[in-house]
Amino acid sequence: MGNCIICGTPVDGEICESHEEDAVFEFRGTSASQLTPGRYYRGTVDGYADFGVFVDIGDHVTGLLHRSELDQRLESLNWEPGDDVFVQVLDVRDNGNVDLGWSIRQREREFRGKLIETADDEYQPEEFEDDTDESSTEPSDESSAETPEETEDLTDDRAAKAGELQAAAEETEPEPDTDSVDEGQPAVAETAGTATSSGSVATESATASTPATDDATDAEPDAESEPALKRTTIEAIENQVGSVVRLEGEITGVRQTSGPTVFELRDETGTVECAAFEEAGVRAYPDVELDDVVALEGEVEHHHGDLQVETESLDILEGEERETIVDRLESAIEREARPADVESLADHDAVAVVEDNIADAATAIRRAVMEARPIVVRHGATADGYVAGAAIERAVLPLIREKHTREDAEYHYFERRPLDGRVYDMDAATSDVTSMLEARDRHGEQLPLVVLVDAGSTVESTDGYELLSLYDAEALVIDDSRADDEVGDAVDVAVAPSLAGVDVTDVTSTALAANVAAHVNDDVRADLEHLPAVSYWEDTPEDYLALATEAGYDETGVSERREAVALEAYYQSYKDKRELVIDLLFGDDDESARPRDGDLAAHVSEQFRDKLDTELETARENLTVQGVDGITVSVLDTDAFTHRYNFPTTILLLDALHRSERDRADPPYVTLGVGDDELHVRATEPVNVRDLGDAIADAVPNGGVSVVGGQDGHVEFLPGERDAVREAALEALGETLA
Repeated sequence: MGNCIICGTPVDGEICESHEEDAVFEFRGTSASQLTPGRYYRGTVDGYADFGVFVDIGDHVTGLLHRSELDQRLESLNWEPGDDVFVQVLDVRDNGNVDLGWSIRQREREFRGKLIETADDEYQPEEFEDDTDESSTEPSDESSAETPEETEDLTDDRAAKAGELQAAAEETEPEPDTDSVDEGQPAVAETAGTATSSGSVATESATASTPATDDATDAEPDAESEPALKRTTIEAIENQVGSVVRLEGEITGVRQTSGPTVFELRDETGTVECAAFEEAGVRAYPDVELDDVVALEGEVEHHHGDLQVETESLDILEGEERETIVDRLESAIEREARPADVESLADHDAVAVVEDNIADAATAIRRAVMEARPIVVRHGATADGYVAGAAIERAVLPLIREKHTREDAEYHYFERRPLDGRVYDMDAATSDVTSMLEARDRHGEQLPLVVLVDAGSTVESTDGYELLSLYDAEALVIDDSRADDEVGDAVDVAVAPSLAGVDVTDVTSTALAANVAAHVNDDVRADLEHLPAVSYWEDTPEDYLALATEAGYDETGVSERREAVALEAYYQSYKDKRELVIDLLFGDDDESARPRDGDLAAHVSEQFRDKLDTELETARENLTVQGVDGITVSVLDTDAFTHRYNFPTTILLLDALHRSERDRADPPYVTLGVGDDELHVRATEPVNVRDLGDAIADAVPNGGVSVVGGQDGHVEFLPGERDAVREAALEALGETLA
């Protein structure tokens, strides 16, 4: 019986079941059957194939990381044969094949522990090495005799380490690196690097392993009188690799790895990770927490391609020192975050009326980037939702790369999560809160900014916003729907023209989001100009068509992209499909997008039209057309005459059906889709679905009638009252539109 290396729970072995995925394993077995599915392993790239990457797990087993498991395109991987990588074992098949999964953690220090796994058991690295040494060599009295007297009470391992530190200090002391520090400062050579299990270097004072002498005591007053290092900025440290620097700023992240503690530090120019080593897996500077303002000194290094500061000292600042830095940070954010002015992509009344809100939304998003807060974009799983979300993504990712030194920062600080529908309900909010609390507790991340796009502007979403607000997580909404006043009070910023009393029939969420994105990052404005046109199924404003044409997209190209995104939005609708969406929307001008066979958008849009046309033909044959008080109403039984679990969705089909049939009848014309428990309405005249739902509820009081999605939403009811609800809807529409 032992204790879990992460939580200390008594276990049979070295790690409890709930923390297996928090540790990385080094495999020392000889057969694939000895691997443990679900665990993460260090591996070595063996080679590439068209369908994925072969990775050696240990010396005797090779697995396949299939391209479908990657979070980026296979061609964009910069792994070379022989490179160390980290993967998850998903499955070991009966024939010995090993299926591997992608790990977002590609550095050992990002795991919370490390273990050696053999054919029979797992061991802590030091225990495994000790066992190996004992079985191959005899203890030597000579070695203990050579250990300094000061380390008698230490373990053999720590004694050897202390001796190495002392030897390194003595060897380098005569030749201090005067280029690395200011004149009169202690030389860098007075510290020695100790390799952690992750391969990073943790610096410790050489004098810490030897007892203080009278000479050292006498020298202390002189050391105190030496001038302190001058402050530098994170933006400037790229040119100071190998030098000791002083940084001042706010702690925006804390995470414990199997080696050092990693603090994320933000100043007015950027963010950098700072590694501090106490001992393997032990929290360094335990008093330092999120939001503390600190002064940190350390050596700038490159670590696996990222800039990192190896911390030598870390002090929490209080009083006037703290206020000075807080004021400096806030002034920089205020100066940099808010757009100087608002210049819309095109002349559009529905956009012009919310210019101040666009500036507020852009400011909130830029502040989140500067404050190292994650940004979560929630959008509808529709063409408009995906394109609008992609517009925000296009603007934010370059800013994250600019502000953070980690190469994978964009995957930690930005996420798109499609929504099922256009309501930010308790299910979605609970998922987001669970994720953000886990990220805070496990990885020391700050609470995110949640951005609702093409969703979330009706009262049905307020419960979700209230849950976020209980944790002080900010939210903003960008939506073309007819919004409810309650939402304006529930979120920090609302970009919703309907709240200003403007007709929203000629605006899309993408038109709004693209304008916000252009003010988040003016450098990508040209990339965004064709997106509003992509989001319109009909009656595209001429100014947006002109912008698309100037950007090199004719009407066919615009239509193909809209249809292709609509099709791909349906499949794997819960995933962001970042790389695929980039290829579809920006493939003509994005060097990283390389579809192999011809025009990707044209190819996918052809599938869209084939599938939609087939369903439209079936739907037309099964429409029931009737007159109600001078109104032509076409009713489609959406459960009986649609393929409910295939493309297209009911909503997309009804939209297309209504557009294709309305010109054949005199207005007003209504298309009514009635399923087992849902009713959708499309009309040539505006219909307030909430009022329609109230009328149906009055007529069918036991029907469990409710409205989802506000004035532009749909009606839900109990299946047993389907016929009564249908008749009540027809009567209510007749009274409303006649």
